[in-house]
Amino acid sequence: MKRHDQHGRGRTGPRPRGTRTRLLGAAGAAALVLTAGLATPLAPAAPQARAAESPQGGKVLTVAVAQSVDSLSPFLAVRLLSTSIHRLMYEYLTNYDPKDGHVIPALATKWEPSPDKLTWTYTIRTDSKWSDGQQATAEDAAWTFNKMMTDEGAATANGSFVGNFEKVTAPSPTQLVIRLKKPQATMTALDVPIVPKHIWEKVRDFSKFNNDKSFPVVGNGPFVLTGYKPDSYVRLKANKGFWRGAPKFDELVFRYYKDQDAAVAALRKGEVSFVAGSPSLTPAQAASLKGEKNIHVNDAPGRRFYALATNPGAQARNGEKFGDGDPSLLDERVRHALFMAVDRRTIVDKVFQGHAVEGQGYIPPRFSSYFWKPSAGQELAYDPAKAAGLLDQAGYKKNADGKRVGKDGKPLNYRVLCHATDPNDKAVGKYLQEWWGKLGIGVTLDCLDNVTDPWLAGKYDLAFDGWSVNPDPDFVLSIHTCAARPATPKDTGATDNFICDRTYDRLYAQQLAEYDPAKRADIVKQLESRLYDLGYMNVMAYPNAVEAYRTDQIESITTMPAKAGNIYGQDGYWSWWSAVPADSGDSSDGSTSTGVVIGIVAGVVVVGGLVVLLAMRRRATAEDRE
Repeated sequence: MKRHDQHGRGRTGPRPRGTRTRLLGAAGAAALVLTAGLATPLAPAAPQARAAESPQGGKVLTVAVAQSVDSLSPFLAVRLLSTSIHRLMYEYLTNYDPKDGHVIPALATKWEPSPDKLTWTYTIRTDSKWSDGQQATAEDAAWTFNKMMTDEGAATANGSFVGNFEKVTAPSPTQLVIRLKKPQATMTALDVPIVPKHIWEKVRDFSKFNNDKSFPVVGNGPFVLTGYKPDSYVRLKANKGFWRGAPKFDELVFRYYKDQDAAVAALRKGEVSFVAGSPSLTPAQAASLKGEKNIHVNDAPGRRFYALATNPGAQARNGEKFGDGDPSLLDERVRHALFMAVDRRTIVDKVFQGHAVEGQGYIPPRFSSYFWKPSAGQELAYDPAKAAGLLDQAGYKKNADGKRVGKDGKPLNYRVLCHATDPNDKAVGKYLQEWWGKLGIGVTLDCLDNVTDPWLAGKYDLAFDGWSVNPDPDFVLSIHTCAARPATPKDTGATDNFICDRTYDRLYAQQLAEYDPAKRADIVKQLESRLYDLGYMNVMAYPNAVEAYRTDQIESITTMPAKAGNIYGQDGYWSWWSAVPADSGDSSDGSTSTGVVIGIVAGVVVVGGLVVLLAMRRRATAEDRE
């Protein structure tokens, strides 16, 4: 992340001890299946079923997910599914235009920095109400930020956004003022859900409150959370009073759906409306769906990266070490050797079968301003012979049995955390066993339904990792700073895999304080270069977003970006908010053949008298987390 897949920001791995969106959840982002069914357990739909109705007569869109919710508290959630749900429940100060990702108004209608750019004043809209009828005001935003500034539990997921805040006030219901300690480039991309003060001020312990016991949950987003059962479902209803206009579907249900092949079969039968996978459909699944009547396969460049993360020696901010990562991985030569024995081209061709781009830097090429790749002399290219030489130099030589031996005299055998629901992890894992086996290193794949616990405890050697990058890359960069680590081994931090490097921290602080887009982009690339050289993160691929839906159930839905974008896991709520039931007669283009709306023209949403937002456009300088 959100981040969070890594966000939203959104990650596909375990939840970092109370951080934003770390990619550790199930196999990456939530694999999802939109089911046009009742707001009850998945029920078979009639052949060529249209968007079904709830017992109350409303249209229901059910989303089956392969990733479980880590928390429904926006102060704790980090998985992509969870942060995506929060984007539906709560407004942020700003949003991202679905056409091209530039910053547009949300809860704030405009913003203005002081000449020294240390004081930012936001005008809060007057037409946003909480679902209990109370007005959403600047005081709600000020309270949200102040709580994160003063309560470590509340700063768990998004604390990096407020670490540089000096003071936040609300002089009036429509004016929010944020005073900074030093310049901060993310002030138009504060991806923090704003919560209602009159509800959340009753919470005693933000580190433990998961927002999942009392329904409906008061919010001001396009949907209202009405029900939740862990590892079963999340139910939301359309917010008829949403200021942009009510969603076309009356209910949206996310239901845990572990078997992805079964979900694809359900799509064919018309029992579900949308399948995205975990986070994408496999090449075989996508190929089997192409050409099917009333099914459209969307294959577009994604916002995620797919990586291997090493355990650099889990350590808390107080200096205490924990976990049991293999000490050999503390040697940069060993880390480089492992990554030089990974054939990225084979992963793209054989595992993703062309539905991905070969991995290089930390930020996907979709975000061209920040995309970086190593120089020829810097690149850790596939070279098993050089990898073997590095291991020899590091003192990890082969014994008589051809096994690399550690300093303790025992053969090296790395435990690799793997998401049980992600076929890509298992497929790449088999290659690792082959490639590293030739180096004399053993590989044990530890494929779990929930990798969170061992990840947070530092009980792994390497792990499959990935994040959804936001238009502003600050969040996914922040999770590798020293400050992102947990305060103590018992706490939860925003760290991805416990990296702490002072050179990286210095560069991170520089990019955060740089307002010039070109200069900031250059510093971000230096950060990526440093992260690459450290060798703790090996980005293997940038997977496409491969998803499919029934055009006889979803008449139109927004992709992001418009020309070639994803539907699930967007930087905003555009897809679910815009989705039109096939039999509603309310398609924006009147077409039912492809069901794709090419974005919201130039970031201008016209719903229920919403005025043109062109005057409010502000360019985002980076990506979005989640």
